[in-house]
Amino acid sequence: MMRVALEVVTLVVIGVLLLMVAQEMPSFGDPTNPVHNEVSRYYIENTEEEAGVQNVVAAIITDYRGFDTLGELTVLLTAIAGLLAVLRS
Repeated sequence: MMRVALEVVTLVVIGVLLLMVAQEMPSFGDPTNPVHNEVSRYYIENTEEEAGVQNVVAAIITDYRGFDTLGELTVLLTAIAGLLAVLRS
């Protein structure tokens, strides 16, 4: 009985903390959101000069975030290999 009460109290505390954090988030479309910072402006203004391509999205994926993309690709290939190993057995 004590364990169930402790679990309920823990879940309530976590829920209250999540609600408090959600209230601190900026509203959707707010120009002061971190999404609308100088990084995106920098990419748009300097992509052609630094990367040598006109496609901003391709330049961000391959040049600016190349190691991140390589890590994501590694995770995907590992998941596919694991799935194939499970399906074959």
